[in-house]
Amino acid sequence: MLLWWHADDQRLSGRAREAMERPGAALYFSAASIWELAIKQARGKLEMPGSLLDTLAEEKIEELKISSAHALRAGGLAHHHRDPFDRMLIAQAQVEGMTLLTGDGQCAAYDVALLW
Repeated sequence: MLLWWHADDQRLSGRAREAMERPGAALYFSAASIWELAIKQARGKLEMPGSLLDTLAEEKIEELKISSAHALRAGGLAHHHRDPFDRMLIAQAQVEGMTLLTGDGQCAAYDVALLW
């Protein structure tokens, strides 16, 4: 299972793209990422397709909702990373046993499987 986050200024590595395109790969997009993207769009820092949720559904990328277990884990993480959205993604990957697709080097300070 792969938890995908694609920051607007980063490109996927060949390894990450291959993992995402592998037949049967389970891809998830966090509600935290959608929240962060919506904030960036509202501030005029990002343009998104008309219906991001429809696009994700068409691509067979499932939404990973934020649970209480995710929130508790995120709140208890060491403060290596200050971005609350990234901390939530780390917590979700830890709780769900997922690999986090991210190019953010600060995430490597946590006990979480990373791929980029």
